[in-house]
Amino acid sequence: MKKIIIVLTVLVSTITFAQNKNEKASLEVDGVCLMCKSRIEKACFGTKGVKSAVWDVKTHELKLIYDARKTNLKTIQKSVAAVGHDTKGLKATDEAYNSVHPCCKYRDEVVKDDHKE
Repeated sequence: MKKIIIVLTVLVSTITFAQNKNEKASLEVDGVCLMCKSRIEKACFGTKGVKSAVWDVKTHELKLIYDARKTNLKTIQKSVAAVGHDTKGLKATDEAYNSVHPCCKYRDEVVKDDHKE
């Protein structure tokens, strides 16, 4: 009986630990439109370990669920910056930013004004 209790305790501990691999986080990511949304989310999903990525056009909030054993926020920010979008923690290079569609130039005040409702 004692062995059964020990085995069950170890099993429950292992299952509980395995369930804690997923992390939730949110980041502010610059962008202005649905093309930006698609590009940002695609960059996140291209990062190994990202399970969910949803970017809100109005709030600029990127909500993430990722496997912390496979990736981290810094790696995800690098993926987003590589496709031309700034985060609070990492700015896209000029080369990456210049690769986005002209309608997506979120650093340009005229473009930002054009996307306001």
